Amino acid sequence: MSIRPIFGDGQIRTREDATVQLHRASWFGSRVLFDHRRWVCREVEMCWTAPRHLLVLTDAGRTAGTRVQADGRLLFDGPDRPGVFTFVPAGAERTGVYRDADLRYSALWIDPAWDRADRLADLPILVNRNDAVVGALIGALQAEIALGCRPDAAYVEHLLALLGFRLAALDHAPPPPSRHGRLGRRALARVRDYVDAHIADDISLTGMAEAAGMGADSFARRFKATTGTAPYAFVLEERIRRAEALLADAALPIGTIAIRLGFSSQSHFTATFRRLRGTCPRTHRMRILPES
Repeated sequence: MSIRPIFGDGQIRTREDATVQLHRASWFGSRVLFDHRRWVCREVEMCWTAPRHLLVLTDAGRTAGTRVQADGRLLFDGPDRPGVFTFVPAGAERTGVYRDADLRYSALWIDPAWDRADRLADLPILVNRNDAVVGALIGALQAEIALGCRPDAAYVEHLLALLGFRLAALDHAPPPPSRHGRLGRRALARVRDYVDAHIADDISLTGMAEAAGMGADSFARRFKATTGTAPYAFVLEERIRRAEALLADAALPIGTIAIRLGFSSQSHFTATFRRLRGTCPRTHRMRILPES
């Protein structure tokens, strides 16, 4: 398997290269795709344009040398190293040379037609930048997926919104003005009703915002100002709160509870329960039902 990217077209010349796909996940009808790979090569020269935004984090490894150009300008000349990220907006052509690469990386491919990707369209190419916030956000997503968990749509929407704000800030573009208004009582009630009705579904930030009658960015800020927690964290807490009640029924399998509460798998449910409650569902059940 070669280095040929998932999306786009161009020219690639390789010598002794191979990739191994480690994990993959997608959301919103594949408008957002996560791809985690290991790539090894002696030398690659490429000129590539993709119809999607691309955000790549180098998790581990390095290159002996990397040289990237765009629009006749040299953007980077030096070795790749762990913790750096690259952002390439859709439609941008980049030319690159990579020597003696042994890298493990996480890539996010984002469809520019997706209505949550607007903020990325005007950003320039950023190559091998080092930023702890971008690294932590992508690293957290990679860690969840590596554990066999597929984060909900609301989590991914929120994460991409944060990444968009951070990338804009790194480009010295001021983010939109902050609004710290609170949600009205009726709007908050509609959101709670929406979560209650869709608790078994893949709840999205957009769906919650529509229930409140406002845009997703404004909703996320106002929801947190009102409740003290982010929308995705609220959904998770609601699911775990209900799980605690359902675990009191010894006849109800833990896997069934996971599906009933909208988790992608029993392992996802177990990992989330342990993170929020400090113990696994089975141990919690044994505490409240010793005879089980």
